[in-house]
Amino acid sequence: MVCQACGNPVSPEVRFCPGCGAQVVAAAPAPPPAYPPVYAMRTPRVQRNLQLLGILWCLFGAYRIVSGLIGMFVLRVMSFRSFGGGWEWGGHLNGAPWMAALLPIIAMVSVVTAFLAFLVGFSLLRRKPWGRVLGIVVAILGLLKFPIGTALGIYTLWVLAPAESGAEYEAIADHS
Repeated sequence: MVCQACGNPVSPEVRFCPGCGAQVVAAAPAPPPAYPPVYAMRTPRVQRNLQLLGILWCLFGAYRIVSGLIGMFVLRVMSFRSFGGGWEWGGHLNGAPWMAALLPIIAMVSVVTAFLAFLVGFSLLRRKPWGRVLGIVVAILGLLKFPIGTALGIYTLWVLAPAESGAEYEAIADHS
């Protein structure tokens, strides 16, 4: 440390300069930078990925409806008694009446999974407080729908499952 008046070196515990008698003022600490550090400028992971996640869940709901309709159409065609005008397959007329019994099951599964996907997408886009928990539960169920549901489930769990994501989501959730 040096005296501001005469430039003589002084020890930090002295209040007056021994050479000139001027009062020694301790140097003020350096002010913090006027801009935040670069690492603090990044938006949190949940906020950065939430809109894309909501859109993907809505698209997955539409995919589930379309794939359910295609599945029901294929089963309906295969359950006809004279598929292809009496074409024989395996010694009997093609047509399996038990396939027609699968139609309501496919319809119900398609509607329920599409509804859940749309609900997750809506809740994440609108930042509903219950959206994170619902998203995690539906993502775990979506892991079974390979490959699209698996990829979306992994992405959802990566964004929403960590503990710090809960605090981030709570901070941006719309509680109205």
